[in-house]
Amino acid sequence: MPRIGYIAYPTSLQLQSANAIQTWSTLRALRDQGAGLFILIARWGRGASRFVEVGAVHLPRPALGRLSRLYRSTLWYYAERSVFAAMCALVIASRRSTIDVIYVREVICAAWWVALWGPLLRLPVVYEAHDLESWNPSRARESWVQPVLHLIDRIALSHASRVTSLTADFRDLLVRLGWQSAERIDVIPDAFDPAIHAPRSRHACRVELDLAADAQLVVYAGLTFAYRRLDLLIDAVADLAVARPQLQLLLVGGRPAEIAELVAHAADRGIAAQVQFIGPVAQQRAASYLGAADVLVIPDTVTSISASPLKLFEYMASGRPIVLPDLAALREIATDDDAWYFRRGDRADLADTLARALDDVPASTRRATQAQARVQQFTYAGRATQIRAAAHRALHPGAEPPRGGAA
Repeated sequence: MPRIGYIAYPTSLQLQSANAIQTWSTLRALRDQGAGLFILIARWGRGASRFVEVGAVHLPRPALGRLSRLYRSTLWYYAERSVFAAMCALVIASRRSTIDVIYVREVICAAWWVALWGPLLRLPVVYEAHDLESWNPSRARESWVQPVLHLIDRIALSHASRVTSLTADFRDLLVRLGWQSAERIDVIPDAFDPAIHAPRSRHACRVELDLAADAQLVVYAGLTFAYRRLDLLIDAVADLAVARPQLQLLLVGGRPAEIAELVAHAADRGIAAQVQFIGPVAQQRAASYLGAADVLVIPDTVTSISASPLKLFEYMASGRPIVLPDLAALREIATDDDAWYFRRGDRADLADTLARALDDVPASTRRATQAQARVQQFTYAGRATQIRAAAHRALHPGAEPPRGGAA
């Protein structure tokens, strides 16, 4: 199989974000499979990094993003990633004979590599696309930049030797736009770690976490950005709480400023006592909160057609009932037989769906069991195998990987 130069820009070197967890877990699985792997990661100074455990080489992270304190703009971060892409090219050029394929999972780095550094070094580039940068809620907002963002997307996605997409829905979009052919796109969804996420005793988890045994627990675990619509979830729980004094909402994860806003929102809705804000916790402890739940919920996703949230796979692996917004991308993973769906953005329908998931225990149990069985195909080991196969196809267009090289 090809020797892969893997370039990533994780948002947390201590695995405090889904982006970092997915990157680290994928790299660990690639290492476990004996894949030839040279990993380049950006790091501030000599800060602690879990990526040392997977053999990553840390390059100094350019400090350009910090200039946003002077002029608030995402453009500084684009410049920062551009410099990092060039730094990676210098390092990879020095060991060109040991690398066959570049694998990139950050859009600015990908654009530079497919347009410049890959051709110069005669290396095929596989781009793992998570969405269009021109759709990113955190994108640069200057009006003159918007055509540039579209160009960045088009260069990265149309000139890559291969694209890996999290969803078939996003793959189909790229085909409709004419940016790639379906044959050059590999759909590789997110995954879960079965060593961490598996069915647990609800009672034991509640004892461990000091949670009431008789509470009806609705749990969300993840980030608390505004576009996750946790305000909508609090509103739906407030609608149900009037007739359900035992109902409790647990929000696991998040950042202090965002949590403060949600605390105020829960107080405004009169349910401050029925909402617990747990804050960030280690992965193992987060898994215990999932195990303690009666229902797990995703009120919304950052993206639509490329939505493949890590928490969905972890929820499914926990064997607990799940409530989801009705998105085609999510239905690729969890069908009507596996989860309860509500109309996206509809507070009343979310409240009604939560009530049905809580009250119809036989149906919820059946769906949770089926979801737990279905998700077993989405492990990081399987994801690593698919990435190796995509790298092989990039190096040998038209050829299939050797036996055992693809999931």
